[in-house]
Amino acid sequence: MAVNTIRPRVWVDGDLAILKMLITHPMETGRRKNKKTGKKIPAHYIQSLIVEHNDKVVLDGMLGPAVSKNPFMQCKFKGAKAGDKVTIKWADNKGESDSKEVKIS
Repeated sequence: MAVNTIRPRVWVDGDLAILKMLITHPMETGRRKNKKTGKKIPAHYIQSLIVEHNDKVVLDGMLGPAVSKNPFMQCKFKGAKAGDKVTIKWADNKGESDSKEVKIS
């Protein structure tokens, strides 16, 4: 399991919660070649991204190799208030994963 790969910020603006997150991940397509060896770099990308608000899924995304290295993601959802719990989880094609829980400010 990867450690500390998710850097989230979440706050309430009116009736919306705004979540912005930076995920540290190589996001390799499997098509690039190593400049020194000429061999292809194996594919390594996030496949699943899930965001939960108080244990209710508000985002269930399927990502792929077209997403850039260290992706920056944002989502908005209704029904949140300061102090609520938001959980972010990802899993990649090599079986690695990470999760982070934050409180809405």
